[in-house]
Amino acid sequence: MNYPFRYVPHSSVEDAASALIRRLDADPALGSLFSEGKMLGVLITDAGPLYAFSGLAGGKSVVEGFVPPIFDLTNGFFKEREAQISAMPAGPLKSAASAELQDWVFDNYRVMNGLGLEMTVKEIFAEQGLVPPGGTGDCAAPKLLNYAFRKGLKPLWIGEFWYGASPGREIRSQGCFYPACTGKCGPLLSWMMQGLDVEPDPLDAATASPSEPLVLYADESVLVVDKPSGMLSVPGRIESKSLLEWLREKFGSPVESCHRLDMDTSGIMVYARSAAAKVELERQFASREVVKAYRARLCGGPWNHALKGTVALPLSLDYYDRPRQMVDPERGKRAVTRYEVLEILPDRTVDVMFYPLTGRSHQIRVHAAAQQGLGHPIVGDRLYGGAAGAFGNGKLMLRACGLAFKHPADGHLMSFGEGV
Repeated sequence: MNYPFRYVPHSSVEDAASALIRRLDADPALGSLFSEGKMLGVLITDAGPLYAFSGLAGGKSVVEGFVPPIFDLTNGFFKEREAQISAMPAGPLKSAASAELQDWVFDNYRVMNGLGLEMTVKEIFAEQGLVPPGGTGDCAAPKLLNYAFRKGLKPLWIGEFWYGASPGREIRSQGCFYPACTGKCGPLLSWMMQGLDVEPDPLDAATASPSEPLVLYADESVLVVDKPSGMLSVPGRIESKSLLEWLREKFGSPVESCHRLDMDTSGIMVYARSAAAKVELERQFASREVVKAYRARLCGGPWNHALKGTVALPLSLDYYDRPRQMVDPERGKRAVTRYEVLEILPDRTVDVMFYPLTGRSHQIRVHAAAQQGLGHPIVGDRLYGGAAGAFGNGKLMLRACGLAFKHPADGHLMSFGEGV
């Protein structure tokens, strides 16, 4: 089975998802249950496809053609107690009662894994020293696996996709596939997949043997390097060698980072070779004096935007689904990206140059994918909806293609690549 936290959907999952979308579109009564926007799931088993939805659908926990919930909260004690707590005045007693009810819920969410073992959601999280967030167990993926295990079915491939209207903050678009969330489903699915033959995390595989970095320029103050996709800019949770470590081995210390690129993003970076150079380069980045250009291939579809323009959407971290970012007008940090369409290709994918005017995490990826932005995810973007198998090798089609800055020692302008 594919690794659900980072995957390109199998063709059979795509076909099953397309069939479900056609069914929902053809049945107004059924489709209306999901039209406000819902994450749906497909599990291909040895007996055929299974379908699930996250949470409730139109207030219903059970809908014909979809697997049932792990535990049904729409009837009985939970609803009665929830109503009682809602009527209580705010204060410590209400908080304690709410926590007690949540504890009761997770004691009743019992799931199976591929080894035939059964545990409660509360026990699974407790093994890792964690407390499950609200809503754990209600996502499509755990519903699908739990149902398959209890029916003796063999899971083969799994995928989750969005149907209906896009939400205001999270990056979700009709028909696009997204990885399982790490906060609620991370510990839960990891336990449930025990005993299954699951592909390794592609993140680890991608970093096992990235292509060699290319040094574009070197002097006593700076190193300018072309980073390959699949290599970290600086050391992180992946054990494979980062570009910073590679440079220190090649040139000796000191070599210091001044900015970063996402691991999946290839392209031009500058590193400092002295403390003074680092301070000056970081000053230039902070004051937006550095010019950065990125080239990307966006997923196809009707292009309903100007060929040149600016996207300004504030971004914040999705706390329960790190490292994904979301559009957050209330608490998000200002993020501005200028773009220019270079070509709309025959397959309707779009070749675009991006110029970020701020430096937020995943800024270009979110501004491209968000419906409030361009509404076209970057091809190969597994986090933000561009990972469909039809796009080939699944690599993120985003490259830091140009970089211009002033030399930290004498101030002369240095320019590398295109677009700057």
